[in-house]
Amino acid sequence: MAHFEIKNLSFAYPGKEDKVLKKINLEINKGEYITMCGKSGSGKTTLLRQLKTTLAPCGDLDGEIFFEGIDLKDVDLRTQSSKIGYVMQNPDNQIVTDKVWHELAFGLESLGTDQQTMRIRVAEMASYFGIQTWFHKNVAELSGGQKQLLNLASIMAMQPSVLILDEPTSQLDPIAAADFLNTVKKINSELGTTVIITEHRLEEVFPACDRVVIMDEGQIVAVDTPRNIGSKMVEEGSDNFEMLPSPMKIYYGVESDLKCPLTVREGRNWLSEVFLNNEPKHSDAELKMPECEIGEDILEVKEAWFRYEKDLPDVLKGVSFKVKKGELFSIVGGNGTGKSTTLKAICNICKSYRGKVLVKGKDVNKFKNNELFHGCLAMLPQDPQSLFVKKTVEEDLWEMLDGVKLSNEEKEKLINEKIADCEIESLIKSHPYDLSGGEQQRVALAKVLLCQPKILLLDEPTKGIDSFFKINLAKIFDKLKAKGVTIIMVTHDIEFCAKYADRVAMFFDGSIVSCNYPQKFFSMNSFYTTSANRMSRHMFNGAVTNDDVIEMCQKNI
Repeated sequence: MAHFEIKNLSFAYPGKEDKVLKKINLEINKGEYITMCGKSGSGKTTLLRQLKTTLAPCGDLDGEIFFEGIDLKDVDLRTQSSKIGYVMQNPDNQIVTDKVWHELAFGLESLGTDQQTMRIRVAEMASYFGIQTWFHKNVAELSGGQKQLLNLASIMAMQPSVLILDEPTSQLDPIAAADFLNTVKKINSELGTTVIITEHRLEEVFPACDRVVIMDEGQIVAVDTPRNIGSKMVEEGSDNFEMLPSPMKIYYGVESDLKCPLTVREGRNWLSEVFLNNEPKHSDAELKMPECEIGEDILEVKEAWFRYEKDLPDVLKGVSFKVKKGELFSIVGGNGTGKSTTLKAICNICKSYRGKVLVKGKDVNKFKNNELFHGCLAMLPQDPQSLFVKKTVEEDLWEMLDGVKLSNEEKEKLINEKIADCEIESLIKSHPYDLSGGEQQRVALAKVLLCQPKILLLDEPTKGIDSFFKINLAKIFDKLKAKGVTIIMVTHDIEFCAKYADRVAMFFDGSIVSCNYPQKFFSMNSFYTTSANRMSRHMFNGAVTNDDVIEMCQKNI
């Protein structure tokens, strides 16, 4: 029996004629691991939320969804709560209690589970997920990775037969994300739990899943095994090819009769076979330096120390770095190391108790009123929803220019320019909260860009954004840099940094421990590096992007 049967499902949000889902037909079998892919706004999250009635958005729904042979509308809420687990994109949106152990027990208490059973299940989940060391902690003390793991453990304590995950690693660093996805894989293989996941990090997910579902403009355009999906994309010339894992993209960029690799390990073996009887003559990749002209220092952080409360440990511990005008400076590192706090210190939201932050050579404490934010500095926060205050995207964009000394024509021209840059033309009449995570991120970026800052601070700007818009995002950054705008970006997106950043800095334990050009930076790391580098480092030196590896292969074959 299938776990879910979706028949001719269509859906439109209230007041919208255009359907977000169009005649969806899909059968998901028990114990399957299904990965859903597609561009931001293709309908992935909307479809997943339809699979649990308490989370389904309001709107016009046609078609049928069957759960274990019963119409989902007729499945009572208690059964849905216990059997259908759902992990959201933002861990903070799902946590409802103050203590870790309270959170683990909350779902079981809601189901009326007896105390003895509850104690056993909570103990088992805490042990299975390695939560024992922070079992009695306040939830507020946890990092993003720990919160997401806690959400997963809380759901698994109810022993669901289906686990639905909506981009669960979007706010996790690469190592925490890999650990989380390995745990999901274990749940599927060892417990037989059906897994349905949407994810932009496909390197870890593709090898584990049974089938891949590709969505585009509210329709399912392909369903197949991970290996077959790649060849279909190439044959059809589909732009969905951009989202494939690095080993697959590299494989299709090099002429080879060998089997297509899915994992980094398979990719490494494939490369070894390609050069089995033909040792590479060129093993060093060409060193790529920043293409744009970078000017003088525009921002300097000097020995900055900060703690959130007097009795709490320091979050920033002597942070020091300089950023030049027109540079894309990227900061990477684990969850909870102080990266976002550093951006807040630059904005003077978090005032360092020791050290200095100099913007254009001037101490941030000496800027008057909102002088720092008038055409000088702007910040895109980690949660884009915190910027939305109006009922439509269009109203939100106009709100940003309230009080700005420009004529209505000039304001309209500026708004239309940012709408085009961020590709949100089709979203301007929508409510910001009705948008997907990636769409919200693009709208928030457009709103921040209306400030026309000289220094742009971005906290996880690629979170929830698909591979297609990342290419356009890089073009936006290039345009800004050409105008002399400096961009400081905190991110977990290693692949994006490797391809587009001018310099990359590693944050650890409250300070920067290394900083270099992307090629040198990622070549030195073993785990905090790109899939392309891990796949090819036994053969080539300094190849950190897919293009680098393809170029080296073509040069040597």
